[in-house]
Amino acid sequence: MNKVALITGSSRGIGAATALRLASEGYDICVNFLKNDHAASEVVDKIKLQGHKAIAVKADVSKENDVTYLFDVIDKELGELRTLVNNAGILLNQTRVETMTEERINKILTTNVTSYFLCSREAIKRMSYKHGGNGGTIVNVSSAASRIGSGGEYVDYAASKGAIDTLTIGLATEVAEEGIRVNCVRPGFVYTEMHGDGGEPDRVDRIKHQLPMQRGGQVEEVAAAIAWFVSDESSYTTGSFIEVSGGR
Repeated sequence: MNKVALITGSSRGIGAATALRLASEGYDICVNFLKNDHAASEVVDKIKLQGHKAIAVKADVSKENDVTYLFDVIDKELGELRTLVNNAGILLNQTRVETMTEERINKILTTNVTSYFLCSREAIKRMSYKHGGNGGTIVNVSSAASRIGSGGEYVDYAASKGAIDTLTIGLATEVAEEGIRVNCVRPGFVYTEMHGDGGEPDRVDRIKHQLPMQRGGQVEEVAAAIAWFVSDESSYTTGSFIEVSGGR
């Protein structure tokens, strides 16, 4: 039976790198995206060149109906889900808390937190021994911002990632006896397009000299940490975190 993985928000950045890495490890992949169908199709094509099945599914994973649709498509087109990587997230323009609106705060929290809960819920229904599943892995992509707080820039984003850290710990305990391992990767200053979404595309180059390693990270380095959590090499690891943050 082929191994199947869903990576949310995988048309670019860390998500795309993870999709390609897990395909190289023998997985069939569902590439989830919201807007950029061309980029998602490119990732799918690269996976198919590796000899594995891949599909691209447009779904807003912060919306319940979209999430149930996404998982139904995976069931029908790829088969039994064994791995979920919760990666989808957004960053909005840098600002202080005193200027944040209700709309902005709720958009960040719904996209970055609600989506992880909804996708985890559907994954558990398919993986858990309790529901007749064969077990599986969930890896959450958090951020070093959850520890640093991102004052003056993205406190709302940092707070959303703090929620993901707590979700990881609690969910890992909740489903440990049901054959599901839940772990988390915290990227730091990594070269992705997301910094442009926050209004500073060159942010990593501005910050990198403050890091112990004196450089920004690459998406492939984050994908490697995710792949370890997915692999059997981490079979006795759950509720754990890997920092991919250059020492900060």
